[in-house]
Amino acid sequence: MMLKKLRRLMGSPAVEQRTVEMAGAPVTYTLKRSNKRRSIGLRIDDRGLTVAMPLRASEKWLNSVLQEKAGWVVEKLESWRAKKPVPPQWADGEPVLFRGETFRLRIVPGLFDAPPQLHGGQLVIHVSGADSPETVEKIAEQWYRREALQLFVECAQHFAPLMNVKPREIKLSAARTQWGSCTARGTVRLNWQLVKMPLHLIDYVVVHELAHLVELNHSAAFWRVVGAACPDYAKLRRELRKWSPATG
Repeated sequence: MMLKKLRRLMGSPAVEQRTVEMAGAPVTYTLKRSNKRRSIGLRIDDRGLTVAMPLRASEKWLNSVLQEKAGWVVEKLESWRAKKPVPPQWADGEPVLFRGETFRLRIVPGLFDAPPQLHGGQLVIHVSGADSPETVEKIAEQWYRREALQLFVECAQHFAPLMNVKPREIKLSAARTQWGSCTARGTVRLNWQLVKMPLHLIDYVVVHELAHLVELNHSAAFWRVVGAACPDYAKLRRELRKWSPATG
């Protein structure tokens, strides 16, 4: 009996990629099956459409839900694509973000060992004559990371005493789905791409993670801790959703 059940479970992949026509347009989505679900749920974010469904739900039910929600799905996907920032091409003159401001990338041949500098609305990066866009991106990322760590430490030093907490360590992360995290041992990790965002959003994320040193959850008590240091956190949370860790 147990072997038969196991075979049934193995017959359907837990996660798979599919494509379906919705409102006259092909839509690729991620299908996730779970024996804990009792209904079919749809979520749209920067990664596209994700459909979660009960493990043994029928294809007929799935297709019915997808077609019923087709108009909504296509509209939301188009909205996400419209607001998704275009990644820099790392060419001279391209716009780059830093602390919520837009600068122009200025690539200067020679003086390869000179560090990147902000000057007159430009991020100046010195390269050798044959350097590729990939090399420019690597130099820029190293600069971003140095600036990010310095800024995050300063923010934590400002807010930690106000919140009566003491993080053990501030580290950088490169997570594709999170702006920050906090361990039970007190290590706070913050996504280096945060440094591209406005300072008030950086402050909010820092406060959010420091609050986990008091409440390691997202309970009402946790949000009271956040609200004490950042009263307009609800507004900032909504603004933060316009950004994606995957694209910066």
